[in-house]
Amino acid sequence: MSLDITRRDLVKLLAIAASAGMDPRGLEADDGPERLLDFEPLGNVTLLHVTDTHATTRPVFYREPDTLIGVGDERGKPPFLTGAELLRAYHLAPGTAEAYAYTCLDFPALAARYGRMGGYAHLATLVKRVRAERPGRTLLLDGGDTIQGTAGALWSRGEDMVRVSNQLGVDVLTAHWEFAYGIDRVRELFGDREGRGLFAGAFVAHNVRDAWGDRVFRPYTIREIGGVRAGVIGQAFPYTPVSHPRRFVPDLTFGIREDGVQALVDELRDAQKADLVVLLSHNGISVDRKLAARVRGLDVILGGHTHDALPQPIVVGRTLVVNSGSHGKFLSRLDLDIRRGRVAAHRYRLIPVLARYVAEDAEMARLVRELRGPWEAKLGERLAVSESLLYRRGTFNGTFDELILDALVKRFDAQVAFSPGFRWGATILPGQAITLEDVYVHTALTYPNTWARELKGQEIHRIMEDVADNLFHPDPYYRQGGDMVRLGGLTYTIDPAKTLGRRISDVRVGGRPLEPARRYKAAGWASVGAEADGPPAWDVVADHLRRLGRVKLDPRARVRVV
Repeated sequence: MSLDITRRDLVKLLAIAASAGMDPRGLEADDGPERLLDFEPLGNVTLLHVTDTHATTRPVFYREPDTLIGVGDERGKPPFLTGAELLRAYHLAPGTAEAYAYTCLDFPALAARYGRMGGYAHLATLVKRVRAERPGRTLLLDGGDTIQGTAGALWSRGEDMVRVSNQLGVDVLTAHWEFAYGIDRVRELFGDREGRGLFAGAFVAHNVRDAWGDRVFRPYTIREIGGVRAGVIGQAFPYTPVSHPRRFVPDLTFGIREDGVQALVDELRDAQKADLVVLLSHNGISVDRKLAARVRGLDVILGGHTHDALPQPIVVGRTLVVNSGSHGKFLSRLDLDIRRGRVAAHRYRLIPVLARYVAEDAEMARLVRELRGPWEAKLGERLAVSESLLYRRGTFNGTFDELILDALVKRFDAQVAFSPGFRWGATILPGQAITLEDVYVHTALTYPNTWARELKGQEIHRIMEDVADNLFHPDPYYRQGGDMVRLGGLTYTIDPAKTLGRRISDVRVGGRPLEPARRYKAAGWASVGAEADGPPAWDVVADHLRRLGRVKLDPRARVRVV
């Protein structure tokens, strides 16, 4: 158990254990965070997986969502479980390190107890430990969204994170937000089908095609590990051209390309004689589950994009579907026993990277300090102190997003404000100072400019319906991930089970019903259409915080879910 636990904490945990039918005598040993690093090796192959780190090189607080809504047969099943439901599903006790890592429950108290999570220097220690234990049997894969999300990544145009990934020893990587720097920069950093870039590993993305229909990048890589011939297919985010400005990837197409995945699996099995076939995916977990049910011969899907932290793989037929959270909070370890070209057995753990209990790797720590050095003083500016818990994740609401919305409303004297439902961005605890770095952690885009213009009520309603359909369409292949657009100045009711155009009702602006023909002054940022001409969001939010000095957000019941 951690050294800073109090006697009162211990009594509380013992009471929780007794009420849950656990043996209180075993709780202290069971909840020792160090035990989460224990793993009994199995078989001849170890796959390590990280994804969606969003350039988070140092440990952070990151609160998991309190609301995730599945539709159809996904409702109430992983990954659409949060809080106490998740703990019950995976037989985990409240108040433990695992409860802290996997849920939002008692987050400020457990964050104080267990500390920050992630950090590449701590990840490096774990990766080196596994590689030393399993020499020649280990493959480290990164699902993308690696080089975006902080000021340092933005200002170095991704180079700092490629250097960090090389130091970590990432063997294979695919992409999504990487393309927000533009296709030319992606080629410089990761190469293409014809040549290599700065990245030392293999960059794979079978589903990216040029105007002639040719693949831009290598579709897969083959590695010999543990006497096993392993093929890894790369699946970049299928909707990149619509999730970001089209100018970043002109003349390129993406897509799920299910038939292409099947053809590559067959090629790896038949022509390349692969014993193990892995899809390194940035589809999002619902798309991965559907794909796994429709493509024959996939052993493992290592997925990303939706930031879901799965304590156990989802088994679809013979395919293991893994998702490894985000922000470097977790390192997935999947041991496989491969016999005669099949997975005979597997063992898995989603390892919480509790920085307080995992020593830094000295070499990685030096590199991170070197890369951060030029920006440290500027980013350390204290803008305000928060009295509230500020977070981003949640299907409908995030308190840091509320802060962004308030800043937009104030800056532009707007009636309605829009902020994208991004899932990246660290958490601020009550009493914690908000620095300029924290603002960039929530706004570090290559298209950050704000905008203000008049929108008719019917346009506002249509935008809301379009985003809701992206989230709750019954067919996962029509979803793009992310959360609901954040909206300031209005309230609404939503029924996720309904169809496009019928989900959003009772929209009110300033307490009054939204009028379809009336014009409202609206503000927002991160437009994927024409480039906006307002100041970047980080300046708007930072100025707002400097004026406030202290942040205290009252509860805001913006959304009623049917």
